[in-house]
Amino acid sequence: MATVISNRPYHIIVFGASGFTGQFVVEEVARNAKEGPSGSMKWALAGRSRHRLEGVLEQAADSLNKPELRIEVDIIVADVSDADSLAIMCQQGLVVLNCVGPYRFYGEPVVKACIENGAHCIDICGEPQFLEGMQLEYHSKAMVSGVYVIGSCGFDSIPADMGILYTKDHFKGTLTAVESFLTIHTGPEGGCAHDSTWQSAIYGFADSGSLRKLRKKFGHQPLPVVGAPFKKRYGQMSNVNAVLKDNRSIKELSCLSVSRPPQVQYTAYVGVGGVWSLIKLFCGGLIFWFLGKFRLGRKLLITFPEIFSFGMFTKSGPSRKQMEGTSFRLTFFGEGYAEGTEPSQGRPNARICTQIHGAEPGYVATSVTMVQAAITVLNEPQFLPVKGGVYSPGAVFAKTTLIHRLNKHGLVFTLPYIKSSEGP
Repeated sequence: MATVISNRPYHIIVFGASGFTGQFVVEEVARNAKEGPSGSMKWALAGRSRHRLEGVLEQAADSLNKPELRIEVDIIVADVSDADSLAIMCQQGLVVLNCVGPYRFYGEPVVKACIENGAHCIDICGEPQFLEGMQLEYHSKAMVSGVYVIGSCGFDSIPADMGILYTKDHFKGTLTAVESFLTIHTGPEGGCAHDSTWQSAIYGFADSGSLRKLRKKFGHQPLPVVGAPFKKRYGQMSNVNAVLKDNRSIKELSCLSVSRPPQVQYTAYVGVGGVWSLIKLFCGGLIFWFLGKFRLGRKLLITFPEIFSFGMFTKSGPSRKQMEGTSFRLTFFGEGYAEGTEPSQGRPNARICTQIHGAEPGYVATSVTMVQAAITVLNEPQFLPVKGGVYSPGAVFAKTTLIHRLNKHGLVFTLPYIKSSEGP
């Protein structure tokens, strides 16, 4: 089993560069090539079709006004169904940015090839079955190779992971609970997402039973609750905006980090707009729940995403104009016990609010977070966990300057207030 070797031809290889998300990752790497080790970065595109990769490179060269990309950036032909091609690809790079999904179908061969050939692997997966399966199967192997396999390095879930760490770092005392509220603002062109995300949700829902079985294999016990138990909101109306609980699986930030267990209760919520948006979401959820239970229903959902998602997901994805008019705000409300107060006594007496805001989350912000994660791995190996392994972003980047890097690239972390009080 190979170990990571620094003198490889490429610092970064973007695998799946011709996919919808991959093309934005390519542009983001091109923008930040001077942030590599020693102020430069050699990188390449990889995928099944040389012709399509050449088209992506041409588009990036035109949109960024960087004609030199056509000459300086190399192309590697590799396919997830061809293990030899993946091995050859991984042997040439220090970090592989895997943009090929759904990861439940196409992710494992890439993880395996990276570990066996000594390349760090970063993905933007939000599929809990894949993420937890890779942790169970490959963590020990990655440790032996010194390879970092870091999942969820897109909008899901670097802002959540790093936002909690930012909140914890600025809280003066013992932080015990955090709620986050995500709001997405669209411009006059509206907004939507590519149907690859929709497909991942469909397959994940259909296979939810295997996730429960997988988690039983871990045998993890819940982290102990510090301080007063947190009351979760299961739905509420505030002004005309509905706020719903986000039921995605968000891992404990440091489940694999013995040095910094957060012991913070965390619940995430998503703002869905006004009453009409809530009605559409409710109706769409019922349709999704019913059709997702059987094969023909899933085929209908996958074939007609725009109809069954009420336009939230389309086969073409958002346009560039839609992305330009879209932004997000992620607000964290934390509570805990001020310095000198024992968490086992009484209710929390200190509160904090932090925020992250940035550009369109699904593809613009995701490209930023993924590329900055890779640049952090390249530039700050001394701040990563001592050995390799399969990690969540919060576990692997807790001691790095990733938050500072994100701040410089449009994901702005702010601290609206910190309050201390004697009452609730």
